[in-house]
Amino acid sequence: MKSTASYLKLFTYYLVLVFCKTAGAQTADITKPGEPDIHTEDVSLFYKVYDVAEGHPTTEQLQSDYLDAGSDGLRTFARLRNTTAQRIEEAIAKQPQLYATARHGAEVLPTVKIRLKQALGKLREIYPAAKFPAITIAIGRGKPVAIGSPVSGVQIGLEALCGITYYDKNLEDRFVHVIAHEYVHVQQPQEMVDDPNPTVLEGSLVEGAADFIGEFISGGLSNIQLAVITHGHEAEIETSFVADEDKRDLTSWLYNGTMDKSGDIGYWVGYRIVKSYYQHATDKQAAIREIIEIKDPKAFLVKSGWYPGIKL
Repeated sequence: MKSTASYLKLFTYYLVLVFCKTAGAQTADITKPGEPDIHTEDVSLFYKVYDVAEGHPTTEQLQSDYLDAGSDGLRTFARLRNTTAQRIEEAIAKQPQLYATARHGAEVLPTVKIRLKQALGKLREIYPAAKFPAITIAIGRGKPVAIGSPVSGVQIGLEALCGITYYDKNLEDRFVHVIAHEYVHVQQPQEMVDDPNPTVLEGSLVEGAADFIGEFISGGLSNIQLAVITHGHEAEIETSFVADEDKRDLTSWLYNGTMDKSGDIGYWVGYRIVKSYYQHATDKQAAIREIIEIKDPKAFLVKSGWYPGIKL
């Protein structure tokens, strides 16, 4: 017969096993989502090629030593936005300063990674269904700044994001806010995000929702110029928006900015519609889900309580 001391040892051993198993399960649960791979190695690879060529890499060098040698995310980025080695070489020749100064963006990437994991951890808290694909930060042909999709994940053009003159002056904030916005696109319905011919209302709600949730999790918006240029003109701008909301010509509202001049007023209107929806909602958790999962723009607009010039 075993002694009392022996039974106590066995019982203690059992408790330790149970505790370790439980703790291990909890640790796995904490780390599995909200910790996406954030790839920045393509930036280092580009500047290695760039420096060897003394700032003038050839199409052949960019193809073999950068695009072919880079990550899958880089090649996805290139394919989606027709970024070829020749077009990168042409962009470097046309805008050499853009690529020279983009190094400053590379310097903040370690801190950006830390802040992004915090922001995306908050996304998981407010939207448990969130998906966490990889993020690729790379060098492109001067545009686009960033793309996000439920299918392809998130890709960021470092040199383009650094080159915009009217975004946050703080590069670290700029990266965090833009990537948070793009990561919301990953969560949205594919038929909305990747619609090749959306209405002004649909496109503005997709972008406005990404701005609203992106701000919610990261603490800010990058295009701070929108608040400046719309101040005092809310009713006028939004009355014009109502007249155009069913049109499929987006040129007056979306994707019309340049590196030096802000456009995208539709982002701002969409953000205000979404904010109105959230403020009018009694169940805020449900409102977050409904904002991310918008599928019926007209019904969402009606339920939002928004009207031109509303005070928010």
